[in-house]
Amino acid sequence: MSSKKLVNSVAGCADDALAGLVACDPNLQILQGHRVALRSDLDNLKGRVALLSGGGSGHEPAHAGFVGKGMLTGVIAGAVFTSPAVGSILAAIRAVAQAGTVGTLLIVKNYTGDRLNFGLAREQARAEGIPVEMVVIGDDSAFTVVKKAGRRGLCGTVLIHKVAGALAEAGMGLEEITKRVSVVAKAMGTLGVSLSSCSVPGSKPTFELSADEVELGLGIHGEAGVRRIKMATADEIMALMLDHMTNTSNASHVPVQPGSSVVMMINNLGGLSFLELGIIADAAIRSLEGRGVKIARALVGTFMSALEMPGFSLTLLLVDEPLLKLIDAETTAAAWPNVAKVSVTGRKRSRAAPTEPQEAPGSTPAGGSASKLMALVLEQVCTTLLGLEEQLNALDRAAGDGDCGTTHSRAARAIQGWLKEGPTPASPALLLSKLSVLLLEKMGGSSGALYGLFLTAAAQPLKAKTDLPAWSAAMDAGLEAMQKYGKAAPGDRTMLDSLWAAGQELQAWKSPGADLFQVLTKAVKNAEAAAEATRNMEAGAGRASYISSARLDQPDPGAVAAAAILRAILEVLKNQGV
Repeated sequence: MSSKKLVNSVAGCADDALAGLVACDPNLQILQGHRVALRSDLDNLKGRVALLSGGGSGHEPAHAGFVGKGMLTGVIAGAVFTSPAVGSILAAIRAVAQAGTVGTLLIVKNYTGDRLNFGLAREQARAEGIPVEMVVIGDDSAFTVVKKAGRRGLCGTVLIHKVAGALAEAGMGLEEITKRVSVVAKAMGTLGVSLSSCSVPGSKPTFELSADEVELGLGIHGEAGVRRIKMATADEIMALMLDHMTNTSNASHVPVQPGSSVVMMINNLGGLSFLELGIIADAAIRSLEGRGVKIARALVGTFMSALEMPGFSLTLLLVDEPLLKLIDAETTAAAWPNVAKVSVTGRKRSRAAPTEPQEAPGSTPAGGSASKLMALVLEQVCTTLLGLEEQLNALDRAAGDGDCGTTHSRAARAIQGWLKEGPTPASPALLLSKLSVLLLEKMGGSSGALYGLFLTAAAQPLKAKTDLPAWSAAMDAGLEAMQKYGKAAPGDRTMLDSLWAAGQELQAWKSPGADLFQVLTKAVKNAEAAAEATRNMEAGAGRASYISSARLDQPDPGAVAAAAILRAILEVLKNQGV
C-alpha cells in the first residue's frame, strides 16, 4: 500500500510544486514549456555569469528556493528523485545566454543521471557557442572507501550555491568561479542519519527499519545508508557521526581538527520536528566545541530534504575569513536563512537571572513548629500526587494528551527537591509565593500556570493575617484569579469545579467561632463530590472542550487532583492535632 500524500496527481506533483513556489515568489518565473524556474530579473544580469543547478524534485526547498540575487540564476527540476530532462537543461542555458549573461556554470550533484543529463546539455550548448562550465559536487562522508562513482552530492551543494552566487554577484568570470568553487567543494563533508525511510508519491517506503534501528550514511533519494545502528540519544548519535566524518582512515573524511573553523549546517531531511532539530543542533555545537572546533556560522533548518524522511544531515565546511565573507554576502533567495554574521563559538549564550526581591522586614523566619507542619503537609500532598500519576494520565487520555498525572508528578518531585534544600518558610504568604514560583517554573502546562495564579493571589490576604477568615479570603482570591485568566467557570468540567465547591464551604470560616476541622472536612467532601460530578458535565473550557461530550464519561483529571490535594491537607492537619 502506498503512503498518503496531499497531491493532485502523482504524475503532476513535481509541476504543481514548482508552480506553487513560483506563484508565491515574485522573484521567480517559470520557463514556458519546461520545469525550469528562473530569476524574474534575468534581463538585468547582462555581463554576468549565470549559475544553474537542479535535480529531481522531492528535495524542497532545493533547488528553486535558492534562486535569487546572490545565489542561483535558475534551476531545472526533474520528476521526484529523477534527473531533469536534457532538453529542459539546455533550454535554461539558452534562456540565460539570450538574456545577455557571459557564461553559465552548472552546479551538479554527483549522481549518474545528473552528471549525464547536465553533461550532455553542456556539450550541446558549447556546440552552439555558449560558454558553459560544470562542477560536480560530491560531499558525502559516509563511505570509508571511495567507490568508482565517487562521493554523492548532498546538502553541502547548497553552500556551493551560496559561494558561487556571491562570486558571480561580485562580477567574477566563469573560469575563476569554477576554480574557486571546486576548491571549496573539497573542504567539506556531509553525513546523514534517519529514523525511517520516505516514500515517493504513489509508492511504498523505500526501505524498512525496525523500531530500535537508525540508518547511518544514507543519501537524499530514500536509498539505504552504509550501516544500521541501534537507536541512541541525540548526543550519542552526533558523537558517532563526527567520529565517522573526521576519522582520517575514512577516505571521504572532512579534515576538521582542533583549531579548525567551520560552517555547520544541520539539515532536516523532511520529517523531523523543530524540537528535534534544536536538540540536534545543541548536541552538534557541544560536541564540536568539545573537540576544539570553532563554529563560525551555524545554519539549522530544511535546505535539501528527502520528501518526508525523519532524519537529518550534518555538513561541515572548513572556512577562513575570505570564504566567510562569501557565505555572509547578501542574497534574496527565499530559502537561505537570515544568519547572524558573527561567530557562534565564543559568544556569551546566557545572562544572569534577575535577583529575587528582598523579603519584607519582619518576615517570620523559617523553622519552628509552623514550618515543620507545612513541610509535613507538602510531603503528604507530593506522596498523594505521585500515587495518582497513572490514574490521572488515564483520565486525561480521554480528553487531552494523557499527561495530567505526569504534570502533577513533575510538580510533586519539584516540591520534594525544594523541601530537601532547607526548612520551609513559616509565613503562609511567603510559602505560597515560593510554591507559586516553583510550580510556574517546574510544573509546566496550563496546570502549572493555574496553580501558580491561584497561589500567587491566595498569598496576598495572608500577608496581614493568618486566621480562618484570612484563609477563606485567600481561597476566594485564588479562585478569582483562576477564573479571570483561565476563563473557566464552575460547571465547565475543570479543576476549578473541585476548588470552587471547597471554597463555597470555606466561607463559613468568616463567621465568628467557626470550627477549623468541621468546615474543612465538609469542604473536602464537597470537592470530592464535585470532582465526581464532572463526569456528567460538558466541558466548557480547556482542551477537553474540543472533544465530543459523548466521549467524556470519566471525571476531569484536574478536578480529581485538586480534590486529592485538599484531602491530603486535611489528613495531615488531623493527624498532627492542629
